[in-house]
Amino acid sequence: MIFGIVSVLAAAALVAADQGIKLWASANLQPVGAMPLLPGIVELRFCLNDGMAFSMLAGKQALLIGVTSLMLLAVLIMLFVRKMPLAERIAWTLVLGGGVGNLVDRVLNGVVVDYINVLFMNFAIFNFADICVCVGVALLIVAALWETRQDEKTAKAGRQKGTDAHEAD
Repeated sequence: MIFGIVSVLAAAALVAADQGIKLWASANLQPVGAMPLLPGIVELRFCLNDGMAFSMLAGKQALLIGVTSLMLLAVLIMLFVRKMPLAERIAWTLVLGGGVGNLVDRVLNGVVVDYINVLFMNFAIFNFADICVCVGVALLIVAALWETRQDEKTAKAGRQKGTDAHEAD
């Protein structure tokens, strides 16, 4: 229970940071459009996105709000009822915080404020909440691969031990 509470508080802090940055972007970037952050590499560019990643499902706000809400509710419940390793808990907390950050925008404004634009490649403009979700998902993948590797090592050691026991007979 305590780990669930800590996870929710951490996710709330991520949402607060996300919303604060979006308020700053709206106040400071919207009037000018864009400003360099790392010249030639990254700029801050005000952009409103009515879709999800890469503007998929643009204009389908009710669907995006409904599906996102259900998925985030499942994550929230899981954080309270499931025992999990720390890396997995951090990953799900990042997903929850980032997901709620963008959901708040979608519900209140009908669009998500994006503002990070990489200049050295053709990529979607994104925001802090998107980073939280992507890092969380990447961490989940790494944790799953790590766990699979550890399980394989344990199984191999068990098979080796069993072979050694038969040789001793």
